[in-house]
Amino acid sequence: MATLNINGREVTVDVPADMPVLWVLRDVVGLTGTKFGCGMALCGACTVHLDGQPIRSCVIPVAAVAGKRITTTEAIGEAWLDLEVVQCGYCQSGQIMSASALVAKNAHPSDADIDGAMSGNICRCGTYPRIRAAIKQAAKGA
Repeated sequence: MATLNINGREVTVDVPADMPVLWVLRDVVGLTGTKFGCGMALCGACTVHLDGQPIRSCVIPVAAVAGKRITTTEAIGEAWLDLEVVQCGYCQSGQIMSASALVAKNAHPSDADIDGAMSGNICRCGTYPRIRAAIKQAAKGA
């Protein structure tokens, strides 16, 4: 049993301690915005925030997150909708989580800051220009 703080809500789950956070979120809690991509923490599709820092949830066991705040894409994402960033949508939850971590640390990111922060997130559809524009819009509203 583990009690997790997910999007500001306490949730108790009965799962093995080594179960990846990704599968707890998707299969146990029912928050399916966070996606499985590569399973090796390389593509960024599974990115969530742990105490405000982006992490790859596919490789972090649930035992490592007890007592910490988990934020998923369900709690973030307005600029993405406004600028219609999404094409296929598969990578976007991870993109949003990495972008929101950047904006939380840097209220006025340059193109180089954005490129650096987003470099670990792959978009097969190539929506990078719209992603950059959404990050700049989100930063203005932060």
